[in-house]
Amino acid sequence: MRSSSRLKRISTLALAVGLAFAGGTALAQEVVKIGYSGPLSGGAALYGKNVLDGMNMAAGEINAAGLEIGGKKFKLEVVALDDRYNPSETAINAQRLVQQHKTPVILVPHSGGIFALQTTNEAQKYLLLAYSSVPQITAGNNKLTLRIPPEYTSYIQPFVKHAMGKFGKNLGIADADHDYAKAWNAAFKPAWVAAGGTVVADNPMSYNRAADFYSGVSRVLAAKPDVMFIGGASEPTGLVAKQARELGFKGGFVIIDQAKMDEVSKVSGGYASLEGAIGVLPMVDDSTVDAKAFVERFRKLHPGRDPSSEVSLNYTAVHAAVEAMKLAKSATDATAIRAQLNQAMKTLKPINNPNTLSGVDDKGGSLADTRVGIVENGKVREVKLSDIR
Repeated sequence: MRSSSRLKRISTLALAVGLAFAGGTALAQEVVKIGYSGPLSGGAALYGKNVLDGMNMAAGEINAAGLEIGGKKFKLEVVALDDRYNPSETAINAQRLVQQHKTPVILVPHSGGIFALQTTNEAQKYLLLAYSSVPQITAGNNKLTLRIPPEYTSYIQPFVKHAMGKFGKNLGIADADHDYAKAWNAAFKPAWVAAGGTVVADNPMSYNRAADFYSGVSRVLAAKPDVMFIGGASEPTGLVAKQARELGFKGGFVIIDQAKMDEVSKVSGGYASLEGAIGVLPMVDDSTVDAKAFVERFRKLHPGRDPSSEVSLNYTAVHAAVEAMKLAKSATDATAIRAQLNQAMKTLKPINNPNTLSGVDDKGGSLADTRVGIVENGKVREVKLSDIR
């Protein structure tokens, strides 16, 4: 009896020691955090949520597969803060992310916030993942920036050629008034004029604050445009298109790449309301195998929803950043992580790269063979930009 009791106590002690050791191992797993500052409230909230959904989808996959960097096991965590599309709040959020959460990487999905952080990110030594296609983001040669989408300037000539050739030479501008839309506006107008067109109206509107665009759209339509240049966050862009049709506009739309046509169509009244429009190719209309597989994985996580390209591109950006950490053998050295981004992007598994980004140039800009969408007969037709030039 005594021997049996003693043996039982020894076994219990051994089990307790084993559990304590196992618990200690679990506690020893380190956490690496990627920060996010973007709009999670206001008119651009859906846009910001899509970006964050892509980041969280990537983090979930990475953690499920197991993350090891430099011989240590890590758990990846995305820390998200709302900046309401306000660059000054982006800067405040970045300070909090760096000081409180020790984030070596911060993703921002709007140009105003990106430019605000580029004034300090090199000194504070964090990698800025910039979800904006503004060329100036990489023109300043910031050593710790990745521009996630290709430059929007690659869209301009093909968009002008398509819209002017199909609908006519008179352009009415009714885009948003935030920094990114202003940059598109400033590049698109001279290209339209150089191609022989005329800008008959230029009336940017506050997409992120207004909920009714009838008066602004009416002013543009009074100039009798053949083509309307629109875009900002997807939901208000859809409302602008819807109200233009309701006011009798029969022409075509050029939609800047921030707005996603599948989401725009849900507000505007379906693809029939966007007939002739040209814009970013919706993920659900991408014909590649890996894009289709990505759409299905996202739908399983978010029943009833389809992923936009801001979901997929920021999903890939997180995978690329983590792959660069592995190659750099560091989860904290932003300079070493940045140095490995090109190789990381090139070696990503195709299932983690549904937009087929092909690398990162010396200035920090991602590279891709971009495809766009044109609405014809109420459906989206996939077209390579090179085929429109």
